[in-house]
Amino acid sequence: MSNTEAAPKKSSGLAGVVAGKSSVSFIDGEKGVLRYSGYDIHDLAENSSFEETVYLLWNQELPSRAELADFTTFLSSQRDVPAPILEYIQNVPSDVSPMGTLRTAVSALGQYDADAEDLSEAANKRKAGRLTAQLATLVAAIERARQGLDPVAPDPALGHAANYLYMLRGERPNDTEARAMDVALVLHADHGFNASTFSAKVTAATLSDMHSAITSAVGTLKGALHGGANRRVREMLDDIGAVERVPAWVEAKLAKKERIMGFGHRVYKVEDPRSRHLRAHAEALRENGDPGLLDISARLVDVVNESKGLQVNVDFWSASLYSYLHLEPLSFPAVFALSRIAGWTTHVMEQYADNKLIRPRAEYVGPGERQYVTVEDRG
Repeated sequence: MSNTEAAPKKSSGLAGVVAGKSSVSFIDGEKGVLRYSGYDIHDLAENSSFEETVYLLWNQELPSRAELADFTTFLSSQRDVPAPILEYIQNVPSDVSPMGTLRTAVSALGQYDADAEDLSEAANKRKAGRLTAQLATLVAAIERARQGLDPVAPDPALGHAANYLYMLRGERPNDTEARAMDVALVLHADHGFNASTFSAKVTAATLSDMHSAITSAVGTLKGALHGGANRRVREMLDDIGAVERVPAWVEAKLAKKERIMGFGHRVYKVEDPRSRHLRAHAEALRENGDPGLLDISARLVDVVNESKGLQVNVDFWSASLYSYLHLEPLSFPAVFALSRIAGWTTHVMEQYADNKLIRPRAEYVGPGERQYVTVEDRG
C-alpha cells in the first residue's frame, strides 16, 4: 500500500459502516427516532394502515384517498397463491420450521410469476405487489398446515391485516385485533439496512430477480438473532413464569453473563420508538390470553433497567402482542416477514434503480506467504 493510499475501514459486522444511500427510512439511534420517507413512526402507528404505509415506502409520498382505494384494491387482488405451492405447504414434514417452508415457497413463487425475469420498473412493482399480498397467504397457510388444517381463501372485503388473521383462524377478527395486527405490520415494515434487507440488496445488486432477493431476505430473517428474537422473548417469559420470580431470574442471568432477550439494540441507545405502540395494543388485548404475560413483562423491564440500564427493543412487546393475537411462537418470525416484505421490496427496487455491485473487502488474518511442498515430500 502506498503512503498516500488510505487504509480500508474495518468494522466487525459492518457496525457503523455506511454501505449506501437510501430514501426509505431515517433512524437516529441516539434520540430514538424512526421515520419512513420523512414521516415519524409515531404518527404512522397512530394514524396509518399497512396498505398506506406500503404505498408510502414505494412512492415516498402518502396516497390520496382515491390512490389509497386503488392501491388497496390492487393488493387484495394479488393474494392468491398457485395451487402447487399450497400443496407443497400441506406436504412439508412437520419438523420443518415455518421459516424454512416460507423460504422455499417464496422461491417457488418466482416459477409461477410471468414477470419473474423482467427487471423493468413496471414489472418490479407488479412483483412487489404480488409478493406483499401473497406472503400473508403463505404465512397463514403454513401455520394452518402445521395444525393439520386446510388453507383458508383470502377475503377481498378485508384489509391486509384483518385478512391475514381471517386466513389464519377461519373467522374474522374483531376490530381491536385487526387494528393491533395492522399497527404491528406498520411498525415492522422497514428499518434501514438491517440484516435481511441488506441480504436482499446484495442479491439484487447482482441483477438477480426480485424473488431471489426476497428469498435471500427470508433466509436471513430465519436466524435467531434477527427474526427469531421475539419468539425467544416469549420462551423467556414462559421460563420466568411468575412476577415474583423476575428479580432472582434476572440476577441469575446476569451472574452467568447471559443475554436477556428483548433488551438492547444494535442501533438504538434509548427505547426503541416502536415498542410503546406494541405495548399499548398488547394491553388492549390483555383479556385475549394470560394477563400474567404483561405483568411479568412490566416487572422485567423495571428490573433490567435498574440492573443494567438497558431499554427494550421492538421484539420485547411484540412477543406479548402476538401471543394475545393467538399467533404461535414458532411462527413469530414468519409474521415479521409478512410485514418486512414492504421494506424488502422497496429496497430491492431502490437498488435496481441505482445499482452497483456490492463487494466489500475482507481483512485477511490467515497464514503469511508459504512455499508449496508436493505431496510426496510432505511425509
